[in-house]
Amino acid sequence: MMENLEAKYYELNNFRFESGETLSSLRVEYCTLGTPIKDEEGHITNAIVYLHGWSGDYSSIKRLKDIIGPGKALDTNKYYLISPSALGSPKSASPSNSSLGFEFPRYSVNDMVNFLYSFLKENFSIKHLKGVIGNSMGGFQALTWGVLYPDFMDFIIPLVSSYQSKGWNFAIFHYMNSLIEQDPEYNQGNYVKNPLITSAASQFMYLFGLSRDYYESQVSNQDIINSMAEMGQEGLLSDANDIYWRNKAAMAYNLKGELDKIKAKTMIIAINQDQYFPPEYDAIPLSREIKDSQLVIYDSPLGHVGSHEIVKIEKEIGDFLTQF
Repeated sequence: MMENLEAKYYELNNFRFESGETLSSLRVEYCTLGTPIKDEEGHITNAIVYLHGWSGDYSSIKRLKDIIGPGKALDTNKYYLISPSALGSPKSASPSNSSLGFEFPRYSVNDMVNFLYSFLKENFSIKHLKGVIGNSMGGFQALTWGVLYPDFMDFIIPLVSSYQSKGWNFAIFHYMNSLIEQDPEYNQGNYVKNPLITSAASQFMYLFGLSRDYYESQVSNQDIINSMAEMGQEGLLSDANDIYWRNKAAMAYNLKGELDKIKAKTMIIAINQDQYFPPEYDAIPLSREIKDSQLVIYDSPLGHVGSHEIVKIEKEIGDFLTQF
């Protein structure tokens, strides 16, 4: 099931950004798992949307593969899973796959949510979701869904995420953009060949993806060198303007003071060893702001990418989902 995910594509006829700019024919990349259940009017009633993190796409739903399938927490006999690539991601509408490049509208996390809201309404005729699950920057979107469309879903699950961009994370996004801006090849976003600095930006992200203990005791120095080289090669495939605008959206994200608008049942999932979103700074304060939310924290040497080990809390997730 998860090994052969099929990318599908839909064209949004028209989309208006918060800035007031509009674009037509915006592509949405996505995949689906499970079988849709429809009401008498033909509206899908069992959909759950999965939203990937900063560097992911539709296929990032594979992170949850151990809890997806018949009889598992995300039971594909019960739920219809929709996993889109976000606004600004390479195969959905973005600077790199449009002719606009740096002139692509500066978008916000709100725009990312509204983009997918329009997609779900147009392509699937969905009036109501079972829920939204978001990993990392996808968690930014999941929480924003709850704020902007409080009656549109029954539940949200932000996973290794936060309600605002601040401190360490803000500095990381800002530094990455500074690296890009300072590269002469970037030329203020008007480049012919993708700047090589995207390799260094990707390597920089790697430094915080795993737990401190993992770097110190579970891999050798040579392993780290090899992994950084691999990340550097992956970074060369990432478009500089895509990175730049995505970071701008992340840096502007702030739901402080708005979380009381969330009506959906909320499960907040965090990892003790997460260097990007340590629970004491993000998940725990978030749980205090969302009424009746459930907080689950587990251990993983993989740190921020420990969502690959989410099977450790499959029972807790399954118990939570029995309500829906």
